[in-house]
Amino acid sequence: MGLLKTAILGAAVYAGFKYITKKDPTTGKSIVDDLKEKAPEWVDKAKDYKREFTQRAEYAKDDLGI
Repeated sequence: MGLLKTAILGAAVYAGFKYITKKDPTTGKSIVDDLKEKAPEWVDKAKDYKREFTQRAEYAKDDLGI
């Protein structure tokens, strides 16, 4: 039974990998290519959110007198 589960899981992982790396016929890009392209934007946004959160936390400390 364990071997069957492993084979099914392996087939599912393989199919998922093939799906996300398959090139789109119209654009010639895969899902992975799109993610690689957008990752720097997301990192910059995350840094901005962190900076904003840190500033709010500092203001809250000042208001509380900590």
